[in-house]
Amino acid sequence: MSVKKITANEFKDMIRIGSHRLDQNAKFVDSLNVFPVPDGDTGTNMNLTFQSGYKAVNEADYEHVGELAKALSKGLLMGARGNSGVITSQIFRGFGKSLEQKSQLTATDLSEALVGGVQTAYQAVMKPVEGTILTVARGASEAAQVVAQQDADVLSVMQAAVAGAKKALAKTPDLLPVLKEVGVVDSGGQGLLFVYEGFLQALGGQVSDAEVYQPNESEMDDMLNAAHHQSAQAQFEVSDIHNGFCTEMMVQLGVDPTTSDTFQYEEFRNYLANIGDSLLVVADDEVVKVHVHTQHPQQVFAYGKRFGNLSKIKIDNMRIQHETIVENDDDSVPTRQPVKELDYAIIAVVSGAGLEKLFTSLGVTTIISGGQTMNPSTQDIVDAINNSHAQRVLVLPNNGNIVMAAQQAQEVVDIPTQIVPSKSIAQGMTALLSFDQTADLMTNQENMTEALPDVKSGQITQAVRDSVISDLHVKENDVIGIVDGEIVVNGSDAVQVSIAMVQKMVDGDSEVVTIIIGQTGEQAIAEQIAADIETAFDDLEVEIHQGDQPVYPYLIAVE
Repeated sequence: MSVKKITANEFKDMIRIGSHRLDQNAKFVDSLNVFPVPDGDTGTNMNLTFQSGYKAVNEADYEHVGELAKALSKGLLMGARGNSGVITSQIFRGFGKSLEQKSQLTATDLSEALVGGVQTAYQAVMKPVEGTILTVARGASEAAQVVAQQDADVLSVMQAAVAGAKKALAKTPDLLPVLKEVGVVDSGGQGLLFVYEGFLQALGGQVSDAEVYQPNESEMDDMLNAAHHQSAQAQFEVSDIHNGFCTEMMVQLGVDPTTSDTFQYEEFRNYLANIGDSLLVVADDEVVKVHVHTQHPQQVFAYGKRFGNLSKIKIDNMRIQHETIVENDDDSVPTRQPVKELDYAIIAVVSGAGLEKLFTSLGVTTIISGGQTMNPSTQDIVDAINNSHAQRVLVLPNNGNIVMAAQQAQEVVDIPTQIVPSKSIAQGMTALLSFDQTADLMTNQENMTEALPDVKSGQITQAVRDSVISDLHVKENDVIGIVDGEIVVNGSDAVQVSIAMVQKMVDGDSEVVTIIIGQTGEQAIAEQIAADIETAFDDLEVEIHQGDQPVYPYLIAVE
C-alpha cells in the first residue's frame, strides 16, 4: 500500500485515531508514574489535552490541512493540562506552524512538520531534559526525515516516525537517571508514541497491541520499586525572576527606512535572553511582539529598532509602580451594578471546600478547583484571569504539574500576570503571607517566590500497592508519609507515621506546624497528631484546619 498525499479528511482521521489510541491507553501511561499513591496522571493529562485538540479539529469545517493543523494547535493549547499536556501542545504548535500553507501533505511536508514540532517544544522548555517526551519526539522526526529524503510515500514516513519514536523511547532509561534505576520508559514519551501509532493506523499502517510496550509481572514489580519516580516532565524547574523593568514592544518588521538588520528569530531571541528573563518573543512575517524583564529596557528598544518600527512600547518600573483600588459604584440596582475592578487578583488552584475558605481568608480572590489528579487546563486558567476584573494578576498553581499550564496561560492573556511557582498547598499558603497590596506586580512575584523554600510540605496517605522505596518496604494499604515529593516513612498507624514524618521535617528554625484535614481524615486523629507534636517539640506551635482535600487525608506543613 502506498499513500502519496494526506488530504484534509485523512488528516482528521489521523487526529481522531491518534486521540482514540491515547484514550484507550491513558491508564497504562498513568501507571508509568509509579509513585505508589493514587496520583499518577500523565496519561490522563495528555489524553484530556489531545481530546481538546481533536474536538477543535472535528468542529472545524476546513478542506485545508494547514487550517486543520492550526485548529488542532489552538485546541491543544487551550486544553493543555499538566506538564505533559503543555509540552504536547507545543509539539503540535510547531507541527501546525510548518503546515500553514499546505492544503495537502506530501511525505516531505509530514517529516518537516514533525521536525518543526520538535524545534518548538525544545524552545518552549526552559531547561530541556533528555529521556523525556522531547527525546521521543526528536527520535521520531529524525527517522522520518531520513525516509522522506528517499521515499515519497507518506505511509513510509509515518512508519519510520513510529519506529524512531519506539527506539528513542526504549533509550529513555539510559538518558534519565530516575528511569535507569528501574529500567522503565518515560510516561510522556509513551503517550506520544500512542498518538503517532494512531496516525499510522489512520494512514493504513498496522500497529498490533503486541508492539506496544507492556511490562510483564516482573517488570511491573521493578517499576513499582522506583525511588519516588514521578513523570519526567516534573524535572523542569522555573527560574526566579530578578530584573526590575517589565519591558514590552512590538516591532513592525522592515517598515522603518533606518532598519539595518534582517530578522532571525533565534538570533533575536538569544540576544534578549542574555539581557533579561521572563522572555516571550512571538513573531510572524510582519510583526514581532516582545515581553522581557530586564535592567536595561533602552537596550531592548535599541535592538528592536534595528529590525523595524517600534510600537506599543511599555516599561513598568517595578520599584515605584503603585495603583489604587477602583471604588464600586452605587449598588442600588444590583442587576445593573458595574463589576468592581480590582487592583490585584490572586488566583489559586485548590481542591476542597475547606481549602477554598482557607485560601480566600488569606487574600485569594479567585479559586480554580483542581490539584493532584485534577489538573486544570490552560483554558481554565486563562478564563480565570480574563474574568478576574483586575488590573494585574498573580497565579498560585500549588502543584508542580500545573506550573507550566499557568505559564502558558500567562503568555496568551492581555492582563499583566505573573506566576508564583508554588508546588504544594503549603507553599501557596506561605507565599500568600508575603503578598503586599501596595507593591508592584514583579516585586510581589519575587517576594512570594522567595518565600516558597521556607516551608516543608508533608502528605499522609495510603499506599495503593506494594513497593520498595529506597530502604522502605511499603505494603499495600500502608500509611505513608511523603515530604516534598519523597516517601520517607511508612507504617500501619496514621498518628505514628505523621509524628515520624514531622521529626524528619523539623529543624532548628522551625516554628509552626499546620495540619490540614482531608476528605477521609478525622478530626480526632488530627488532634492526637497535634498533641504528640507538642509533646515531642516544646517550642512548636500547631494549627489544625479543615481542608476537605482528596487523595491526602492529612497535609502537614512545617515552617
